Amino acid sequence: MKENKVKSSYEDRQNHIPALKTPKIDKWEFMYPNSATDLRIEVPEFTCVCPKTGLPDFATLVIEYRPVKFCLELKSFKEYLLFYRNLGIFHEHVVNKVLKDCVKAVSPKWMKVTGVFNSRGGIQTTVVGIYE
Repeated sequence: MKENKVKSSYEDRQNHIPALKTPKIDKWEFMYPNSATDLRIEVPEFTCVCPKTGLPDFATLVIEYRPVKFCLELKSFKEYLLFYRNLGIFHEHVVNKVLKDCVKAVSPKWMKVTGVFNSRGGIQTTVVGIYE
């Protein structure tokens, strides 16, 4: 039996996101390796763009991780986040792309990225990505 596949109006709008070249996140050497030190970075003014409407999306991003040898350098991380300001991207993709790029930058023991996106049309979205 042949299925009728209905094409979504979002189809093909996000295929480029996993391979998207983003600005480099710098790191610095952590002097207490193997310690039980957990870091939490809050970004209360994150912005990106809805890929369908072009309207801005606002969120609080929270990055939590346990460094092994390196920590995220915050100035370069801020510049990295500015890249998203005019980018049409789904909330779920923001969180996973940020997680992937941060893990690549510092190779933590574990990392969690949470995106709490502001309500739009009565719907609030929270997305959590975890690296273990």
